[in-house]
Amino acid sequence: KQWYQRRVAITAGIDRLMKQIQSFMSEIPDEFKIVVVRAIQGLCLKFPNKHDVMMNLLSTMLRDEGGYQYKEAIVNTIIAVIEANPASQDTGLYHLCEFIEDCEHGVLATKILHLLGREGPKTSSPAKFIRYIYNRVILENSTVRAAAVTSLAKFGAVCPNLRPSVLVLLRRCLHDTHDEVRDRATFYLSVLESGDKGLVNQYILDTLQSSIVGLQSLLVHYIANPATEPFNLNQVPITTAPAEVTPSSNTDEMSISEPRKPTVPTKSRQEESAERLAQIPEFARLGPLFKSSPKPIELSESETEYYVRCDVHTFPQHLVLQFEVTNTLDDQQLENVTVEVVGENYHVLGHLPCTQLVYNTPGTCYTLLQLPEDPALVPATFSCNLKFLVKDCDPNSGEADPVGYEDEYVLEDLNIGLNILVQRVFKTNFAASWDEQGDENQADETYSLTTVKSLNGAVDQLVNFFGMQPCERSDRVPEDKTAHTLLLAGQYKDGVECLIKTRIVFDGVINMKISARSLDPALNELLVSSI
Repeated sequence: KQWYQRRVAITAGIDRLMKQIQSFMSEIPDEFKIVVVRAIQGLCLKFPNKHDVMMNLLSTMLRDEGGYQYKEAIVNTIIAVIEANPASQDTGLYHLCEFIEDCEHGVLATKILHLLGREGPKTSSPAKFIRYIYNRVILENSTVRAAAVTSLAKFGAVCPNLRPSVLVLLRRCLHDTHDEVRDRATFYLSVLESGDKGLVNQYILDTLQSSIVGLQSLLVHYIANPATEPFNLNQVPITTAPAEVTPSSNTDEMSISEPRKPTVPTKSRQEESAERLAQIPEFARLGPLFKSSPKPIELSESETEYYVRCDVHTFPQHLVLQFEVTNTLDDQQLENVTVEVVGENYHVLGHLPCTQLVYNTPGTCYTLLQLPEDPALVPATFSCNLKFLVKDCDPNSGEADPVGYEDEYVLEDLNIGLNILVQRVFKTNFAASWDEQGDENQADETYSLTTVKSLNGAVDQLVNFFGMQPCERSDRVPEDKTAHTLLLAGQYKDGVECLIKTRIVFDGVINMKISARSLDPALNELLVSSI
């Protein structure tokens, strides 16, 4: 009872707080307004049932005077709240629609139009957003007009009842003064009028997700080495999230007022790995890199003598284990450093040692493995031994003895799962993609998980196990639910698209039914039987 009363008091205090914030927002500069906006975002996520009050305040802020960074912070906050709290979706999208009616920043208008195309068709009344989108076709510059055309096409693709109206609007766009707008309208008209669900999903809803760096590399190789077969787009690696950037010690709040430098496209971690591995002659013949592990796997603790982390790189027929080794002993110098791995069903083809490893300076060595022909044999546990030549050295001068001795250090086991063979793929409309595969291309299996005690725990484990992309925010389990459906999408290493729908029920024990669909029956059976 006391907890409930305290919660009610805090909730009531939010209303008063929003009124106080509104009273002084016009008196402070933009850099402090952004700090307030970020604080409101935190409150929205902590108290989702009060999103209406806070959304109304954010909408008022959007209509007030302010620079680009201030307005961008508000838009990003509204988008974050929409993604975290589905109940706020209609309200948030409506506020953003009102904002783009009088938005002087084309970048923000384009971003909002993209969001409307992705989320608008899923709302209870998608038709109410059409007017706001088409107004941008009439009143904005060519970049925003092109984004509006794409957004309209997505409404026509997802909502069959709106498709005739969307087609009328797209035909009007054929007379636009800019060729990009005309080309998009012509293309989307052709796809929508075909009535082919597969074409609609592939070319409107599920856009090309190929890695630009990987595509460029393969095209250069294809041109330099002419082949009789046409270029195979399925060989191009899937794009992944950009590599994380380590924040500086200065807070964002202190540098907000500085002019923003032009943004440079950030390479993903996998693209950086692909470029680095392509420069190593021993790996140049392995073909395109399919997938890299999302983060390094620690094989020893950072406080031990030798700190070792492993990145797993999957190629069409091979596996490259990249070991980053740090020597934490200042009286030793290591040479000819390798990691010897032993795993069932895997054949070690060679090692690429780190020639020298001095104190506190990371070095890299590699191990090349042959992937098993049977994908069911891919999951494995490797025993790992760090082997090296030790030379004692003076901690002050760093000078090493001329003669050393062989030594080794036992590392933790390295676990490899089926997820190294599957890359994440985004699906805007999972239901349409699922129906496109057809019931005849489905395999099912049921399981009980006795070691998992919550829906959230089951969802997290399944996402990590399969290594596929959660769709339609199905990786977020609503509070106080005893049943949930997890939707996953991915691409197998041979280019076959695969989908998984898992119905999870918790009644003291996790019970679940896993259904997999793809055009490869063997892959379907492999996915559902791999738990």
